[in-house]
Amino acid sequence: MAYSIDLSGRVAFITGASSGLGAQFAKTLSSAGAAVVLASRRVEKLKELRAFIDGEGGDAHVIELDVTDHASIKSAVAHAETEVGSIDILVNNSGVSTTQRLQDVSPDDFDFIFDTNVKGAFFVAQEVGKRMLARAQGSAPGSYTGGRIVNIASMAGLKVLPQIGAYAMSKAAVIQMTKAMALEWGKYGINVNALCPGYIDTEINHRHWQTEAGQKLINMLPRKRVGQPTDLDAMLVTLCSDQSHFINGAVISADDGFGV
Repeated sequence: MAYSIDLSGRVAFITGASSGLGAQFAKTLSSAGAAVVLASRRVEKLKELRAFIDGEGGDAHVIELDVTDHASIKSAVAHAETEVGSIDILVNNSGVSTTQRLQDVSPDDFDFIFDTNVKGAFFVAQEVGKRMLARAQGSAPGSYTGGRIVNIASMAGLKVLPQIGAYAMSKAAVIQMTKAMALEWGKYGINVNALCPGYIDTEINHRHWQTEAGQKLINMLPRKRVGQPTDLDAMLVTLCSDQSHFINGAVISADDGFGV
């Protein structure tokens, strides 16, 4: 008998959904049956993704969100729940990076990375988590008690690499944030886990893999290849499903063995 995971009836909120991994996460969860809320600053890109998902028979909604603006976070989550329903799944994906040596990191560079990757991720999870907690405690209506939060960290949060030290620091903070949330919220049926991708080929970095520097990096990898966004599909769907009820506070590497 075939094994399948069905997310029908669930609402998934995906940050950074306008491109790259976020867009793939949205397509994947929609294919599994979830209604997906596409959130980012680039609304026109979100509308293109919504049209694609709708064309595939899915249910997608567009919400403008700037994770560096606390008022925007609160407004976006409230808007999503009013328009679509209670958020059952959060994929906390928004992230930025710079490439520079530590001695060259300016205060503006540091704030650029940490405001999105750490502060933004925290307050998005907090806003969604408050609503999940209220439903679990019976103080807010909802058909589904509990929830699933998947924080997208990075293998760089586990293995520091040169010239992305500030980014690695930010993703290490996301990993600790995940564990803290899992510890405090787990008893309410809210499972919080971190997914740590390795090098993935997306439209943002695709050209880099064709350069001399990119090829040199590929040759350093255990199986001399980079991943595809679809390589994360199965793990993401599992972490977002009821079947992951015994997985909480996990930090899961999906890096083809690079961190070993």
